[in-house]
Amino acid sequence: MEGRTGSYGDVGVESRLERALERRGIDQFYQHQTAAIDAIRDGENAVIATPTASGKSLIYTVPAVERALDHDGRTLYIAPQRALINDQEANFTDLTDDLGLGATVDVGQYTGQLSQTEKRAVRGDQPHIVLMTPDLLHYGVLPHDHLWEWFFRQLDTIVIDEVHEYRGIFGSQIALVMRRLTRMCERYNSDPQFICCSATIGNPAEHAGNVTGQSTDSFSVIDEDTSTTGATHWLFWNPPPVKDNSQAESDTQHPAPSELEPEPQSPTMTSDGGEALPAPAPPSTDIDTSSDVQSDPTVDDGGEGETETSVEPESGGERKSNHAEAVRLFCDLVTRGYQTLVFTRTRQGAERCAEWSAAELHKRGEHQAANAITAYQAALKQDRREEIEDGLHDGSIPGVWSTSALELGVDVGGLDVVILNGYPGTRMQTHQRAGRAGRGRDASLVTLVGGRDQLDQYLMGHPDVFFEGDPEEAAVNPSNDQLMPDHVLSAARESWLSPADEQHFGEKFPEFVTQLESEGLLERRNTNKGVRWTYAGDGSPQHEMSIRAIHDREIQIRDRLNETDLASLSYDDALRDVHPNAIYHHQGEKYEVVDLDLERDTAFLESTELSYYTQALTDKAISVNEVLNETTLATHPGVTVGFADIEFREQVTKYLRCTQGNDDNGEPIPLPEPLPPTELRTRALYFTIPPAIKQNLRAESDVDDGFEGAIHAVEHAMISLFPLEFLCDRRDIGGLSTPLHPQTAKSTIFIYDGYPGGVGLARGGYERVEDLLRETRDLLADCPCESGCPACIQSPHCGNANDPLDKSLALSLLDYLLGDATIEPNHHEMDEVDNARQQEPVENRSEVEVKVDTAIDSIATNENSGGTDDIDQRPTTPETPETDKKTVVAEQIATHSQTNVDTETVAETLAKLEGYDIEPETAKPPLLELYGVAGPSIYDIPGIGPVRGHHLFQAGYHTPEAIAAASSGDLTDNVPYLTEWVASKIQPSAEEFLDE
Repeated sequence: MEGRTGSYGDVGVESRLERALERRGIDQFYQHQTAAIDAIRDGENAVIATPTASGKSLIYTVPAVERALDHDGRTLYIAPQRALINDQEANFTDLTDDLGLGATVDVGQYTGQLSQTEKRAVRGDQPHIVLMTPDLLHYGVLPHDHLWEWFFRQLDTIVIDEVHEYRGIFGSQIALVMRRLTRMCERYNSDPQFICCSATIGNPAEHAGNVTGQSTDSFSVIDEDTSTTGATHWLFWNPPPVKDNSQAESDTQHPAPSELEPEPQSPTMTSDGGEALPAPAPPSTDIDTSSDVQSDPTVDDGGEGETETSVEPESGGERKSNHAEAVRLFCDLVTRGYQTLVFTRTRQGAERCAEWSAAELHKRGEHQAANAITAYQAALKQDRREEIEDGLHDGSIPGVWSTSALELGVDVGGLDVVILNGYPGTRMQTHQRAGRAGRGRDASLVTLVGGRDQLDQYLMGHPDVFFEGDPEEAAVNPSNDQLMPDHVLSAARESWLSPADEQHFGEKFPEFVTQLESEGLLERRNTNKGVRWTYAGDGSPQHEMSIRAIHDREIQIRDRLNETDLASLSYDDALRDVHPNAIYHHQGEKYEVVDLDLERDTAFLESTELSYYTQALTDKAISVNEVLNETTLATHPGVTVGFADIEFREQVTKYLRCTQGNDDNGEPIPLPEPLPPTELRTRALYFTIPPAIKQNLRAESDVDDGFEGAIHAVEHAMISLFPLEFLCDRRDIGGLSTPLHPQTAKSTIFIYDGYPGGVGLARGGYERVEDLLRETRDLLADCPCESGCPACIQSPHCGNANDPLDKSLALSLLDYLLGDATIEPNHHEMDEVDNARQQEPVENRSEVEVKVDTAIDSIATNENSGGTDDIDQRPTTPETPETDKKTVVAEQIATHSQTNVDTETVAETLAKLEGYDIEPETAKPPLLELYGVAGPSIYDIPGIGPVRGHHLFQAGYHTPEAIAAASSGDLTDNVPYLTEWVASKIQPSAEEFLDE
């Protein structure tokens, strides 16, 4: 991508500030900086959504300093990390110290790294510009507003830096903190402007409004970068395909040794954008590059004799490790003198790859460089992080492996190269990380090394999607009903509540107040100014909640032999990562978990040389609490698509032990005792699979669990593509697929937000479900593998070790859902038999259970041809004698009826049915005859088939009037077979039937 010469605007600044800026080489402003400063001076809120190194900090620095000089105006600067605050404090202080005599603008940070004495000193100095994290605002400022009255009364400007970081559950928490901040400003009669700085996202004004509580229309959006940049060279590097099974994992143990070491080259990157990088020497590895040669043009299969004019990028299939490829590239670049930063996804990955890189550089004789290679991640102590930052800035560290901790705007100087070890997950994060290289006019190289998973390989095959696609949208949910009560209590503790606070906390505010008052946590008072509520609890609600973690509980990771603490993990992460016998990596060392003591919240580890690694396996279940929205798929009206409030339950019951270097699926090892289950109430997208599609897929499959493998594969692939549409990580989304869910009464795929209360991701998926399904189908169709691989349907986060999965049937399923394949109309929708085994998710079911369910499913298949002429063109199920069908279905109904009706009585009724078409009109006559009902009956109500009807009849609900008169609670209590969700559907259906 070509470099760009900046374009400049005209903006006047205060004379003392102007001279201070000129002494730093800043004598003019880019056009986007001018536009933003003008908007702020006009009293507008502003959101600046431009790339890294585009000069965003100058935009808020000018008004902050000018307002301090003009009328002692105060500015609050908020950033998500202390490292960024340290960096910006130094910049502010350096500038304000140079304003000259008589120009006093004080700067101070207020963060958790200060002692109590230092914090008192900051408050005593009453600085004009205060820098803090949202954590200190929540814990240390809002609860003690009497100590900050001087600040709130003169607060003119609130700067929220890196506002795109405030998304998901963390962003939802911060959005509620911002609403409490606005309340506090109102109390002290101040009305500050908001200046938000963001990476490039798809909805900057909407997101800034959601985070701050201000209206979207109040924000002026500045999203065009007019700054000077050097050329950026982008390289998408896809690891070569695995030629045989022995290669699949061998390169993950250690990078291949160097055999032919090229002479080091001096860096010769150009900065004018007019020249390309010099052709690199061949990597000093054992990579077989023959697979990268493009094939000759081929003749189109259509028989027209046309020749292809281009070759699509090759992607998908089983490929060698991206970690090993990134290590090789890193070592080649460092050897040639390029200062290189690698971003990788996990702390453990950063530590291991830094260790491998150092070992490889030692083999090459680059001992000085090898000794300086290190990993950077948030768990390091502050002094170590600062040491690495300084080493990058002064060039003494030639290369670093980092997690996202170096993604934000901490100044580490201008690097030559950024390697992305796997796609970061979003375009926004990719460009943020890429911006770490080539500051100013210097050229830079950005290399994306494709991982084995679905999204990486999709982009390797469709690079245009990355470069031409729209920026992702940031999602935040300030209306999260699981977060709101704590913030309402915190607000009451800070300043009494009134009905007017609905403007800050939304339309459900009165409900929360009523609930909290009934629990004795709020006290109602009648005053001359109307009703008020004060906090009636004990202690500090602010300190009883965490705004960064889903749960406050943490598990300490302790080296038992050395009696030292290594790190800490959240409770949920600890159950997965440090379960008994797990292998855990830390700072280049490998440990085995010898004990997880949940009573003491401590995991005890011992150093080990074991050659295997482990992965937790879990059992999962989802129940639907409330359907919030529901529609049908435009491409297939028989598919119900819903958005619901759900309860997700997960329990670690075993783990997978995998030997490095072996191409096997690992050995599942049961835990001595299952770990405690975790529960999550959140929001989910779900869609059902019509029974006719299910039957056809079972008929197409030559294995017992083919259908289960199909829905499981679609779930995996669909989740992997969520980051193409939304600003999220793949791990922010979870999924569950089940061949029969008891509440939808059909096979169902759920995709849920991985955070309490949801953060808007599942809602976004509900609104764009057809696009997601189409992209999922493209992903599977483009992958050259035959049976599924990490590039299409396998997931590294699967709690069931990616079993079962069926790629071919998954493609067929997507074709049916998208209307690209059809099923003959004689396949009727079924009100499925509620088999307890079938209700379990795919992830939890044994091979025997799958076989039993397959048999039952085939028995329940309707084989009435319906008079169609082309019945032979569709797949058919194996013939089952009619008497056997009736017996099995009768047994199923009798087993689950919880009544005294015997199998023979039910069988007698079923014998009168023609086939097993369970449409109400077909089932009605024989069943009504059995129960002796005349006139309108419950079978006239949509949604009631023979099984539900049987249970309702046995409970005494013989007429629509009886069901309409009952509450859903009555139905659930009296008819245990019905779930609350089904009862909530049937009761209003009865009312509608009577109204008509």
